Amino acid sequence: MPKFYCDYCDTYLTHDSPSVRKTHCSGRKHKENVKDYYQKWMEEQAQSLIDKTTAAFQQGKIPPTPFSAPPPAGAMIPPPPSLPPGMRPPMGGHMPMMPGPPMMRPPARPMMVPTRPGMTRPDR
Repeated sequence: MPKFYCDYCDTYLTHDSPSVRKTHCSGRKHKENVKDYYQKWMEEQAQSLIDKTTAAFQQGKIPPTPFSAPPPAGAMIPPPPSLPPGMRPPMGGHMPMMPGPPMMRPPARPMMVPTRPGMTRPDR
């Protein structure tokens, strides 16, 4: 009977039957090997993209930063999306650093805790 070769595990299985393949492919070591294979492939793809971007930058095909030129006169710059609605940075300057998370306040009602049937809820 022909043997089955698993590329991920770099090994031959004793038989080439559906049950043997299914057992092998559901095993812990095979799953780890598949995960490692694709993890390595993704890292290689990312490194290739980084290398291409670096080469393009060094050849001058990519500007140093998209924000290096000043905005045109009269252009409105929207505030960063992390600011709460209604809060704007001061004109002509930077926002002062505030300690702690911005705009933290206690909830209006106590947090709801999941309950089982028959249990009473704290807000009722």
